[in-house]
Amino acid sequence: MNGSASISRRDPFNDISKIQEQMNRFLGGSFLGRANDSSLTTWAPEVDIHETEDALVLEVDLPGIEEKDLDIRVENNMLTVRGDRKFEKKVSEENYLRVERAYGSFSRSFSLPQTIDPDSIRADYRNGVLTIRVPKREEAKPKQVKVNVSAAK
Repeated sequence: MNGSASISRRDPFNDISKIQEQMNRFLGGSFLGRANDSSLTTWAPEVDIHETEDALVLEVDLPGIEEKDLDIRVENNMLTVRGDRKFEKKVSEENYLRVERAYGSFSRSFSLPQTIDPDSIRADYRNGVLTIRVPKREEAKPKQVKVNVSAAK
């Protein structure tokens, strides 16, 4: 071994999908999934949250969603992001061989600590990523205090 370890993750759903694809090829594609309204499932966008000295920062993956279809609210220290990704049928339904992306309405809620300033929350939406900056109250920000040390007599 060269000193670096590699980690591989197994995804059982990916394995099932591969088996289904092999069966579809073997059987001439007679079991190919077709898109219909029942295949459009609910979904929840993925979110990363990190903390800086001044704020909590949430990054929400929302590809294919227009800014006008987003609703961001804070109520009772609960931050809620809602939206809707519409399934646009640019292609005839019977021509779809597979629909893996989720469509429809979503809602994600996050409990906020008392140390934040809800009136100063800002959101920015670029390249399909919604970044929400939740500033901390001044009194909640870390402070450094210089402590003088005197020699014991």
